[in-house]
Amino acid sequence: MAVKREQVRLSHIFRLSVVLSLLAVMAVLVVWRAGDLQVIDNGFLQRQGDARYLRVQAVPAHRGKILDRNGEPLAISTPVSSVWANPRELLAAGRNWPALAAILGMTADALEARLLRHSKREFVYLRRHIDPQVASAVAALAVPGIYLQREYRRYYPAGEVSAHVVGFTNIDDVGQEGLELAYDSWLRGQPGARRVLRNRIGQAVEDIESISEPQPGKDIFLTIDRRIQYLAYRELKRAVRLHRARSGSAVVLDARTGEVLAMVNQPAFNPNDRSSLDSQRYRNRAVTDSFEPGSTMKPFTIAAALEMGRFQPSSSIQTAPGYFRIGRGTVRDAHNYGKINLTTIIEKSSNVGVSKIALSLPAKALWRVYDRAGFGRETDVGLPGEVIGLLPDYPQWRRIEQATLSFGYGLSVTTLQLARAYEVFANRGRVRSVSLVKSDIEPYQDEQVVSEKTAAQVLAMMATVISPAGTGRRARVHGYHSAGKTGTVQKIVNGSYSDEHYLALFAGIAPVTDPRLIMAVVIDDPSSGVFYGGQVAAPVFSKVMSSSLWLMGVPPDDLPETPARVAGSHSVLHGEA
Repeated sequence: MAVKREQVRLSHIFRLSVVLSLLAVMAVLVVWRAGDLQVIDNGFLQRQGDARYLRVQAVPAHRGKILDRNGEPLAISTPVSSVWANPRELLAAGRNWPALAAILGMTADALEARLLRHSKREFVYLRRHIDPQVASAVAALAVPGIYLQREYRRYYPAGEVSAHVVGFTNIDDVGQEGLELAYDSWLRGQPGARRVLRNRIGQAVEDIESISEPQPGKDIFLTIDRRIQYLAYRELKRAVRLHRARSGSAVVLDARTGEVLAMVNQPAFNPNDRSSLDSQRYRNRAVTDSFEPGSTMKPFTIAAALEMGRFQPSSSIQTAPGYFRIGRGTVRDAHNYGKINLTTIIEKSSNVGVSKIALSLPAKALWRVYDRAGFGRETDVGLPGEVIGLLPDYPQWRRIEQATLSFGYGLSVTTLQLARAYEVFANRGRVRSVSLVKSDIEPYQDEQVVSEKTAAQVLAMMATVISPAGTGRRARVHGYHSAGKTGTVQKIVNGSYSDEHYLALFAGIAPVTDPRLIMAVVIDDPSSGVFYGGQVAAPVFSKVMSSSLWLMGVPPDDLPETPARVAGSHSVLHGEA
């Protein structure tokens, strides 16, 4: 029995020795590994820690500014914060939902539903572009899984006034309309990157290093003059409301350079309020909507006639009895003007007179003047959605079409095209390319449409339109001699011309003695009881031009007459070479 007990004791000692030896070996291994990790191979632990607390964070770049010709801002970017969440982390912190949801303007149930819907993701926006006060309140909660991200929000200081030209960006700062879209790649910056240290709730607490610097977008200077833009916007809006019109557009050009000084439309929209964006409102009608120009085409028909050498301003045309039959069609005047000269045809806007002149000319001669003036061509102004209008090719014209084209039916133009075409009379027979963005490279291209003499003669004729006996007397510009042409166009409704729906137009130039500004005004479907271009559109021209010329410091040329002044201006006003 003693021997057996001794054997059992030795067996226990052996087993204990083995266990103790194994424990000792394991302890040595643990100590060695700890020392190895802490001293020899400490980079491993550092990398694991970094993986949990170091992050590469994007650094947003601000978008380039859009400025008017005088450096006044039309579009700028301001830094804002956006709130995003890691759904998994936030779902585990449910007790904080009510307070967070209240700050973000959400219900706790809506917040929970959103988190559950995106529970498999690590990133979801909760609110974009929040106010600084809201961002501070969110940060103060220190909710696990909630993060603030710096972004930029686009702001438009001029609001509705320049909205159609400038356009707008979406919430990701990508251009959607106007110049924001056309020059998106130029305006958009390149974001940078930095490595940051985050704390246990995911907030960035320290910048470790800059990986790449953000590259801001480039600025754009426009030809727009914010002051003239506002004047045009104000007067167009007033006219559209006064006459209860469907819509309207207006363009002001620098007669010397072809630069667009103003381009406005109604109805408008506020690009600072994305909730109000409506495709019917943010369309830039000055370049996207085409229409028949009506009697604003008559000066070009008269110019073609003068160029052929068959007529002079004093040449007479019989318009009695006030209508003119062409095949099965009939051209009518508002009154029976009898026998009148070319100047009176323009002054009284005689359809019969201009039709007879047009039919006496080769179709090609008419078409050449219309084409060179820019009808049926793009202006290349660079705005999205621009249409080219329509100018039928002359071999297709029938006699009635040749007649109606002479007073603006059978072709279509945009407001910008119409304004540009009137450069012919403001720029000594030449038409320039129009521009909306300032450039160090002179973009101006001239094309001779008619001779300088012809242009001066037609300009003198158009000055009579604004005389007390003319159709555009309400277009008179206080302190300045001006010239222009009214237009009243029947709209097509259900396939035929309506006697109840009209376009009211006016295109003009001021001052006559030294043209500086050109303006075209189009008001669609006035329904207040008056609809003629001279009643509805001409006053807009008068008010905008009066203030704009004064702002530009253009000396008045409509002063009390003196013999010396009359002698000096006679050749321009009467079209003498």
